[in-house]
Order: sequence, then C-alpha cells, then structure tokens
Amino acid sequence: MKRQPKRNLIGRIVVGAVIAASSVMLADAQPAGETNKQTAKQAYEPGLGEFMTATQARHAKLWFAGKNRNWALAAYEIDEIKEGLEDAARLHATHDGIPVAEMIKSILDPRVERLEKAVEAKNSARFVAAFDELTAGCNSCHTQAGKPFIRIQRPSEPPLGNQNFAPVK
Repeated sequence: MKRQPKRNLIGRIVVGAVIAASSVMLADAQPAGETNKQTAKQAYEPGLGEFMTATQARHAKLWFAGKNRNWALAAYEIDEIKEGLEDAARLHATHDGIPVAEMIKSILDPRVERLEKAVEAKNSARFVAAFDELTAGCNSCHTQAGKPFIRIQRPSEPPLGNQNFAPVK
C-alpha cells in the first residue's frame, strides 16, 4: 500500500510533464498578437490568377445585378472589381514579361469607367453595352498576355445560388 502513493505521484508528474510540453508546443504554434498577424499578411501574396478569378466572379455578379436593375449592387461590384484590379496591378505590375499594370490601365480602366457611368445613370441599355465592352477588354488582355484560351462571356447562370440579385424594395 505504501507503493500506491508513490505510483500516484509518478503518474501526476508524467501527466504534468505532458501537459506542460503540450502547452509549450501549442503556445509556439499560435499567433502571439498583432505582430504575427502582420507577418502572416506580409507572407501571403495572392497570385495574379487569384485576382483574376475573383474579378471573374465579380464580373458575373455585376451582370446579374445590372440585369436585375439592382444599381446599388452593381455599383458595389464595380468598386470591388476596381479594388481587385488595383491590387493586381500593384502586386503584379508585370507577370512573365507581360505589362499587367499597363494593360489594366489602358484597356480595362476606361471600360470600367464607362460601365460605372452607365450604372450611375441607371441606364440598362448603356449598362449592357458597357458590360460587353468590359468583357471584350478582358478577352483582349488575355489574348495579348498569350492566353487566348481564357475567354470571358456574359454569364448564363448566377455564380452563387444563395444570392438574390433583385433590388431591395
């Protein structure tokens, strides 16, 4: 019977050591505040493909917003497209020798501006024309970048089944 207290003591020491070791490992694996968050943000840089995929999704959402005359959503999607293109141009000014930033500035920016004006005017006919111009601009950039197989078009179905594109009444 005298051995049992000793056994309990050894068991407690082992359990304590395991808990302490686990705590140290977990603490080391967890971000330690704002400094690690900044480091993580600096470490991740989306590739040009990620920007273009997000832009493609926004492009599709923009179409359905405009088609449904939801001008507030259309304006929002245009702002998101602009923001994404600005980030792409800043982070990937050139990509594989392709002047991405210059192409965005000269080909896409004027078309986005025309689209923005059509949305501000709440003019469906101008919206459709400007949307098609933007789409043609996307395809022009892809062709000039040596990727003519990436062809953007008017979407046939909403990209997200859980979003209502009708304007708020």
